[in-house]
Amino acid sequence: MQAQTGPKSPEPNPRFRVDVQLHEMLMNTGTRTSLLPKTGQPLTLPEPVYPQHPELLNKPDPETIPENRKWTAPLVYKAMRGWLFPYIRSRVLPGDFHPIIAYLFTEWKCNLDCHYCWAFDNSVKGMTEDVARRSIDWLHDNGCRVLALMGGEVLLRPQFAHKVVSYAAKKGFWVYVPTNGRLLRPDVIDKLGDAGAAIFNLAVDAVDEKPGLPKALTPIRKYFDHLVKRQYRYGYSMFFNINICRNNLEDVRQLTEIAREHRIATDYHINESPMLDQPHFKHMDENPTFITQDDWPQVDELVDWLIEKNKSGYKMVNSVQRLDEMRKFMRGKLQEWNCRAGHNNVIIRVDGTLAPCFPMYSATYDWGVVGKHRFEAGQLNEMKEGCQSHCFSTLNHNLAYCYDAARAIKWVGKQAMRGFQGTSGSFE
Repeated sequence: MQAQTGPKSPEPNPRFRVDVQLHEMLMNTGTRTSLLPKTGQPLTLPEPVYPQHPELLNKPDPETIPENRKWTAPLVYKAMRGWLFPYIRSRVLPGDFHPIIAYLFTEWKCNLDCHYCWAFDNSVKGMTEDVARRSIDWLHDNGCRVLALMGGEVLLRPQFAHKVVSYAAKKGFWVYVPTNGRLLRPDVIDKLGDAGAAIFNLAVDAVDEKPGLPKALTPIRKYFDHLVKRQYRYGYSMFFNINICRNNLEDVRQLTEIAREHRIATDYHINESPMLDQPHFKHMDENPTFITQDDWPQVDELVDWLIEKNKSGYKMVNSVQRLDEMRKFMRGKLQEWNCRAGHNNVIIRVDGTLAPCFPMYSATYDWGVVGKHRFEAGQLNEMKEGCQSHCFSTLNHNLAYCYDAARAIKWVGKQAMRGFQGTSGSFE
């Protein structure tokens, strides 16, 4: 995100967006001292059986996309087991740390170089099976039942991703798989679907590749078509994850209509520069994707268009309120929003160390390791006074928004009246 005045060409962004004092605390308090202890022979993940549902192998794909999707009782229960039951648990048990969703960074490498993205470093080795298994077991013991694989690109090692999804799903996790789609071959889709993946987050920013935006739909169109069809076989959902940049505003509209045509949801982010300094990030200057003040009117028009589509019934992860708040965030005026990082969500780095949220991946502050967290309410609250206004995480905002008993009861009651069919994607 770029919030300063200037000429009509992109200007270099600040190296980080939080205030200097907070940045010093997070980045210059020494290296993390907590390390995941060794436990003798490293643990491994079981080899997945494929197919574990052979009856689905010859199930025909729909000739046309159904107007309305039918959710079976087992799939409804799977979602409730992932989200609702851990939420209730977190409200009734004592203590501050009750993870509902965990982000498992199986990779910190990527096969693409999106010019707005600092979330990869190709010199870092991926997560081991030992760390993955210990992480999933620890999360399970702490009541967490939503596991989001994260990267980098999580399908750089498809066999490893298959093992993680299979193991987590068998332990009752609702598993979320994000990907740029370049490695999402049909056989990978089928194996992950068969293993129990609950949702695919397909990150695309343009229809055709643009400068600095290689995550495009055209190069993966065959994979996309297969992914759309097979959701009716395996029971997963999918959505487009779209980053709003200065050079893809028309593409955002086109991708929204393509999603509508294929009966899938969309999730929007407003382009952000790094919250913390990222020395390995090489696109801070002369970046064609960063939004400048001169772009605000065009972005405002796009937000108005998205809000209109949302109200007309387009499935979106973002609520109307959250879409409207993009304007405030773009202008540096977003207020606190009850972030639950470190309380109800957690990230696990490739080495098993912990952090409260995705923007803090590179922080050196010591929040502990798998099996022994060091989250403290006082430190987290102090940190959030300085970082919440600089963060636009859709999923974390949804978690914060629905972490309210009245809202949760109202939403569940509303879905129950519908027989848990036809949810819009957002929590409105």
